[in-house]
Amino acid sequence: MARSRSLTIASVNVNGIRAADRNGIATWIADRKPDVVTLQEVRAADDIFNEHVDRLWGQKWQRTHAESAAKGRAGVAVISSIPMSDSRIDIGKPAQRFNNTGRWVEAVLDVPALTQPLVVISAYVHTGDADDEGRMEEKLAFFAAMTKRMEKIRSSGAHVLLTGDFNVGHTELDIKNWKGNRNKAGFLEVERAWFDRWFTDLGWVDLARNLAGPVEGPYTWWSFRGQAFDKDVGWRIDYQIASPELAALASSSTVDRAPSYGERWSDHAPLVVTFKV
Repeated sequence: MARSRSLTIASVNVNGIRAADRNGIATWIADRKPDVVTLQEVRAADDIFNEHVDRLWGQKWQRTHAESAAKGRAGVAVISSIPMSDSRIDIGKPAQRFNNTGRWVEAVLDVPALTQPLVVISAYVHTGDADDEGRMEEKLAFFAAMTKRMEKIRSSGAHVLLTGDFNVGHTELDIKNWKGNRNKAGFLEVERAWFDRWFTDLGWVDLARNLAGPVEGPYTWWSFRGQAFDKDVGWRIDYQIASPELAALASSSTVDRAPSYGERWSDHAPLVVTFKV
């Protein structure tokens, strides 16, 4: 019988790769040793991104990066120790409006134990504003574009893993102060409905929730203000969402919450999922 091996995939909003580097992400990388890392809010041009990847992970690590045309904004990436046979940085037609916004990138990984390619996606959905109709329309339109692209990749037969910061808490378990946020972006019913569609209608699997069960959190984001981190007043807005066949291989999910406020290198914590392949 062939022996299974572990495949560890981490996803994190770094809140700027330069800032994360200054504040200690290297220690997390060395301790955790993930096989694949997806990043959101890289906030750097390609050359600066590559300099940091070379130093933090090594020149042999393969990577794909979608930077934003707006300097210092957004930016998503996939960094992998596993061979990357293809990549894509646009979300497809008819969503050209989102090209060059640094919100979507795909990497096709060749995992020997899997009979089909593994497509790993890093996505970033902006916060939105309940009082700004235009910003909310843009956010909801991006969810629609994501859904269309997710389904298209899945229909090809590939294993699909969608990761990222989606700036929405799906249920009351995902936000500590959900009552105070019922009418705010990030917990509006119209946003949460997209997650209902993914998980209930289309069969996608929220890996952290599936593995943790009906518990509060585990949260992945805490404000830098006040005592939100110390009191664990957080939001679960970072996700790893898998096609059903891939979800069946997921064995554990962990949020790598910093030991203390002073040891944080981002306002988000990495969401790490291990698969037995």
